[in-house]
Amino acid sequence: MSIVLSIVDAVIARSREEGAEKVTAVELVAGRLSGVEAEALKFCFSAAVRGTLMEDAELTVDVPPSEGLCEDCGKRFPVDFHYARCSVCGSFRVTIVSGQELSIRSITLE
Repeated sequence: MSIVLSIVDAVIARSREEGAEKVTAVELVAGRLSGVEAEALKFCFSAAVRGTLMEDAELTVDVPPSEGLCEDCGKRFPVDFHYARCSVCGSFRVTIVSGQELSIRSITLE
């Protein structure tokens, strides 16, 4: 819930800067390794926006796949955890290159 409250605060602040009267949509990106579940975000969002200019806003959460990059052979491959082994050469020198993000992608204002 604290993550959603921070998102709501950021969106409302931006909306006020723009002089908007209403927020109609919010699009988030929450990678598979971000530690945030999309369904939990949606559930908390509906409660957090009550009584705000975001009350009727539609929330969309994009969950991009998680990928690692092997520092030894250069192969990019899907990962399920922060600690990964290269699927090609077996190296553990893997850098997570996507899937950890948590951000506001877009806000639609009226």
